[in-house]
Amino acid sequence: MKLLTLNTHSLQEENYEQKLEWFIEGILQEKPDIIALQEVNQTSDAAVAEDILWEGLYSIPAQVPLKQDNHAAQVVYRLRQAGVACHWVWLPIKLGYGKYDEGVALLSLGRKITAAEAFPISKVNDYHNWRTRAVLGMQVEGLTDWFYTIHMGWWDDAEEPFLDQWKQLEERISEKRRNRFVWLMGDFNAPDFVSGQSYEWILTNGWLDTYSAALEKDRGITVPCVIDGWKERLKDQEVKAMRLDYIFCSHRVCVKSFQVIFNGENRPVVSDHFGVFIDTKEKIV
Repeated sequence: MKLLTLNTHSLQEENYEQKLEWFIEGILQEKPDIIALQEVNQTSDAAVAEDILWEGLYSIPAQVPLKQDNHAAQVVYRLRQAGVACHWVWLPIKLGYGKYDEGVALLSLGRKITAAEAFPISKVNDYHNWRTRAVLGMQVEGLTDWFYTIHMGWWDDAEEPFLDQWKQLEERISEKRRNRFVWLMGDFNAPDFVSGQSYEWILTNGWLDTYSAALEKDRGITVPCVIDGWKERLKDQEVKAMRLDYIFCSHRVCVKSFQVIFNGENRPVVSDHFGVFIDTKEKIV
């Protein structure tokens, strides 16, 4: 099974159309089974999407309709045009930069979605508050696994600390985690070099970092420089690159390979984050 996660930055990216094409080319060549995306946006005042852009969409309750320039819809449309059966689900979470409906999405290449769920993990649940956070999960036909796309807050946020959000997440998925494989994929805002905070907390709660488990891997760096949200937090530290994006698994699993993708070395850069792409062998119970 091949899994890919990427914080897309979507319509905020310069040269968006070119980067969208690079992203599609990478997917068509690497052929991931499941794709988790964060910062998936659409222009809030754009026209409602044409019928063709709704194809393959698994419907869940949402605060806003799908718009014509929705990033996930555009990805799926191009994949379908290339002959790839793609099923997907999108969750709008908040208004970003005053003009984007921003959320998260999950794509399944080949297998239909059989179930999906969405729930808040932040204390604030206001569409116009940028601190609002929510999680989206799905199951696909033929598998009992649950796949979640996640974009967490920061450990030291005074109003919405990571730990409070993590506890909400754990509470909601604890039952599923007991008897099946659960995959947490996304931008955790959890640098692995900071001791006693987010990354260590996740590991001590029994989650497997697929990077550590991989038989073949690269450096794992997913952010090449200090980006928005980190400049003040790391102002006294000499940090040039970080691992912020992860794929965690609830059980031990054999990971054949772990690659950072769309980083300029392994495919062109398409976002301010790089992607994480893993290939797993059979599961270990």
